[in-house]
Amino acid sequence: MATYECSSCGMAVNASCAKCDTPLVNAILTKEDGSEVQVSKCPDCDGKIKSPMCCGADMGYQI
Repeated sequence: MATYECSSCGMAVNASCAKCDTPLVNAILTKEDGSEVQVSKCPDCDGKIKSPMCCGADMGYQI
């Protein structure tokens, strides 16, 4: 399951898909301009969300 942690305050979250209750996994989305965005992805239904934010910054992915 993808776990994200805030480097500023230490808050952490685990994410799962609301449609199928499958734990989300960390993934990288490559945009048309070649830049990359960290996302959480459902391995079953292929839905994606931007990685969560806390304290005004993206939360880091924890293995």
